[in-house]
Amino acid sequence: MGMVQLFSVLCWWFALRVAVANGLSSHEGGEVTYDGRSLIINGRRQILFSGSIHYPRSTPQMWPSLIAKAKGGGLDVIQTYVFWNLHEPQQGQYEFSGRRDIVSFIKEIQSQGLYACLRIGPFIEGEWTYGGLPFWLHDVPGIVFRSDNEPFKNHMQRFVTKIVSLMKSENLFASQGGPIILSQIENEYGIVEPAYHEKGPRYVRWAAKMAVGLQTGAPWVMCKQDDAPDPVINTCNGMRCGETWKGPNSPNKPAIWTENWTSFFQVYGTEPYLRSAKDIAFHVALFIAKNGSYVNYYMYHGGTNFGRTASSFMLTSYYDQAPLDEYGLIREPKWGHLKELHAAIKLCSKPLLTGEYTSFPLGRLQQAYVFKGNSGKCAAFLVNNDDRKNSMVVFQNSSYELPSKSISILPDCINAAFNTAKVSTQSNTRSMTLRQKLDSMESWKEFREAIPNFDNTSLRAKTLLEHMNTTKDTTDYLWYTFRFQHNSSDAQSILNVQSNGHVLHAFVNGEFTGSAHGSRDNPGFILEHTINLNYEMNDIALLSATVGLPVFFLSILFFSLLQRFCCIKRLTTLPKNHQSGLKCYLKDSGAYLERRVAGLRSVRVQDKYFTNYNWGYQVGLIGEKLQIYRKHGSRNVQWRRFRNSTRHQLTWYKTVFDTPPGNDPVALNLNSMGKGEAWVNGISIGRYWVSLKTPKGNPSQAWYHVPRSFLERTKNQLVLLEEETGNPLAITIDTVAITKVYGQANNSQLPLVSSWVRQNQREDTNIKKQQRPEAQLSCPQGRNILPAQNLPNT
Repeated sequence: MGMVQLFSVLCWWFALRVAVANGLSSHEGGEVTYDGRSLIINGRRQILFSGSIHYPRSTPQMWPSLIAKAKGGGLDVIQTYVFWNLHEPQQGQYEFSGRRDIVSFIKEIQSQGLYACLRIGPFIEGEWTYGGLPFWLHDVPGIVFRSDNEPFKNHMQRFVTKIVSLMKSENLFASQGGPIILSQIENEYGIVEPAYHEKGPRYVRWAAKMAVGLQTGAPWVMCKQDDAPDPVINTCNGMRCGETWKGPNSPNKPAIWTENWTSFFQVYGTEPYLRSAKDIAFHVALFIAKNGSYVNYYMYHGGTNFGRTASSFMLTSYYDQAPLDEYGLIREPKWGHLKELHAAIKLCSKPLLTGEYTSFPLGRLQQAYVFKGNSGKCAAFLVNNDDRKNSMVVFQNSSYELPSKSISILPDCINAAFNTAKVSTQSNTRSMTLRQKLDSMESWKEFREAIPNFDNTSLRAKTLLEHMNTTKDTTDYLWYTFRFQHNSSDAQSILNVQSNGHVLHAFVNGEFTGSAHGSRDNPGFILEHTINLNYEMNDIALLSATVGLPVFFLSILFFSLLQRFCCIKRLTTLPKNHQSGLKCYLKDSGAYLERRVAGLRSVRVQDKYFTNYNWGYQVGLIGEKLQIYRKHGSRNVQWRRFRNSTRHQLTWYKTVFDTPPGNDPVALNLNSMGKGEAWVNGISIGRYWVSLKTPKGNPSQAWYHVPRSFLERTKNQLVLLEEETGNPLAITIDTVAITKVYGQANNSQLPLVSSWVRQNQREDTNIKKQQRPEAQLSCPQGRNILPAQNLPNT
């Protein structure tokens, strides 16, 4: 073990170094074409590293810092979806302000000298509610989503044209001198295409032709679309595209990886998926070694699903384990290790882009990928696929030790500049610091949501209505109420409710009797409780709640298994009636398989069914309708003093707090609460569901991001809708910061690639002997590095 060398440095952005010998400080727009090797920008082939940052999942105030940190991590491109239901929430009414200001976001990318990739979709999936499609599309007569269907194609073309025209009006395509070098039409359609039979391929061809016809001056891609028509490029999504993808569908198209998942999305009740920096680096290097030239990290910064924008059961926090966490803080060693990887690959640019490619084995599980140019430039990737042990290989008469499951990059075919398994960059730890307790009973007010009965309702039906089709995505909540006479002397009965999700709260004669919920994998569930009934008349109120609209189009995977026996009508849409979700009509018998999407399926009290009965409905909650989460709306109800000893379900809570001093991100610690939604100064920071624990007994998310741009200096209004009986007195206002950094260096590690570049630029010939491994540490602004003992292993 070599001596650990610690270096105090300035803030991370003052420590950024140029890692590419021939790198440019900014990118200029121009003609964008491609060949079988790479994208060609202004006549120059390029290896490009990209990162997904979604503009509505952060704030305009955060965009400059996020993009700067992405650039500092060695990225060339920022990639984003375009969110149709965010920009056109009502048909023909467009919104492009605040977090929706996509033009300002693209211009910020350009101002920092990076390229942009615009994934217009307009179906995007992305764990975004309803897959990004506006719910009003469902009510368009005769529409079938994502098919060779004229109503859908008309609306899709209109929106895509709107976005392209907006970009053109601001000169944002590369052909106009702007940063957009790549656009995407549709999204992972190849997964569901077979279920559409002959209309699927026809739709693909139409979508490609429509997109290319918009003449953006830059290529279009279709991800997970093996039959993408020329000139549209088919691309790969996943974690191991270098191993699993069969490549472009034409030798004249470059290999592009549009989604390299840096972690994975997380749903309530699950632990986070942790993907190591080593694993990500291995698969990026392998993809490049196999002639890949464009890699995008999904996500590079995940951000926050503010409001009700998350899809079914998704956390409010999104891809917090990305190189930039939910708050925009650098997550090490992931950020730094990938930065080193990018620099090492960029050292190989010339032979990668112009050299002759060969590959040959170095052992049973070892392989060499070599690129040799006419000028004598040479680069090699030495791969050890053995995930259990190191391997010593001989390449060009020299020996190299390759750690298990790793790739060494040799920019000159002699010296190893980088190995994917050898992490030389620092690691860090994120901590939450308590800044303010909200434990004063006098500071809290409460408002109890009224439990409706049948007489209070104006919407009536003699059957159970489907939840989503009734609420039209205006709220998560739908009340189902009915009244019946109980003539038995036995006061106790069994209430049995079968629901398709996502959550249900039951009230009998105004009193809470129980709750139940489903999960993302199994949204349906049964609530069964013993209830006490009055003699004669009883009121039952059942509150159905969704936790985000489903990304509907994954549901048809189940139906596609039936495609050899049945046809699918109104695929991926809700039907006009309120009876069912998807219907698959069997060709032979004419019978159909019916599947409700959300809401109640059947209701039974003891032995009597009330499914087909006189039902009264209330869409949403009174507090929502009166907007009591806003300062002006809070005056519309009579708030009363908080009573901690008598907490009830469906209660609104209100208090005020001051903004913590400094610049560290702010988070609301809701660990003491149950399930609901939170607003700060009238802005929803998202749903919370702390009571749903993981198998390890932890909440999936306890802290909820409050961007500083949402805050005033003092007296910020916090409002919570609590569905359960959480305790608001234990809520705290915290700040988030990187509080520990640590690193190690030993003789088996490689020097940082930046030092390799410096040596190479001086044209020293004996590079390997002149370098020593070192650990470089940096900390956020305003903090100092101190010596530490008992550092954890990296």
